Amino acid sequence: VQAAADRCADMLQGGEGLQECRMEDPLMLLCDIGNTSYHFYEDGKDYKEKVSDLDPSSLTQNVYYISVNQDLQERLSHLDNWIDLRPLIDWENYYETMGIDRAVACEAVENGIIIDAGSAVTVDIIQDGLFRGGFIMPGINAMQSAYANISPRLDYSFNFDLDLDKMPKNSRDAVSYGYLRLLYGEVERHEGKLYITGGDAQKIAKLFKDAVVDELLIFKGMKKLIQKAGLC
Repeated sequence: VQAAADRCADMLQGGEGLQECRMEDPLMLLCDIGNTSYHFYEDGKDYKEKVSDLDPSSLTQNVYYISVNQDLQERLSHLDNWIDLRPLIDWENYYETMGIDRAVACEAVENGIIIDAGSAVTVDIIQDGLFRGGFIMPGINAMQSAYANISPRLDYSFNFDLDLDKMPKNSRDAVSYGYLRLLYGEVERHEGKLYITGGDAQKIAKLFKDAVVDELLIFKGMKKLIQKAGLC
C-alpha cells in the first residue's frame, strides 16, 4: 500500500496527466481485479481476461486498478506501471473491513442508493458524497442454492416478475418472495436515486421503478478518484 501511495505521489509531483479526463479517454486503462479475472475498461469498452491467462508484466501502459486478489497484489506491487487506487480513498468515510469494490462504487455517486448484485448483494446509501451505511445479503445464486440445500422441493429459480404486493400461492413464488420482498422493502425505506450494478443487475432492476442500471459504475468511481488526485 505504501509503495502504491508513493507512486501516486510521484506522479502528482511530476505533473503527469493533469489534463481533464473522461470515461472514454483512450489513454486511460482501468482494471477491477477479482479472484479469477481482470475486468478492464479502455476507450469506451470493457472486457475480461482470466487471471491464469494474463501476465500483468506484458502490459506496458499505466494501469489504474483496484483488487480483491491478495495473491496477485504482491506481484503487482513490483510493477511500476500498475497503480493501485486504494491509497486514494478516504477510508475515514467508510469502515476498515469494507470491500474495495463497494467503496469505489460509492465514489461514483454523490447522492443515491447503490445495489451491487454479484456473488453477494450489497446495498449502500450515499448522501452529499458521504457513505451513510449499507448492508450485505447473499447473492441470488447463493440464496437459490441455500433453498435447494434445505430440500430438493425448494430448488427453484427466482421469479423476478413476482407481484410483491400479494402473498404467494405456489412454491416458486414463495421462495422468491422470501428473498426479494426483504431486499425490496429495505431499499424502499430510503430515499434517493437507485443505481444497480453487478452481474445480476438486470434481474434485480425488474423489482424497482426508475432504477438506473449501470454496469460501469465501478469504473466511474475509479475515474473520479483519479480525477480528484489529479492523475489525469
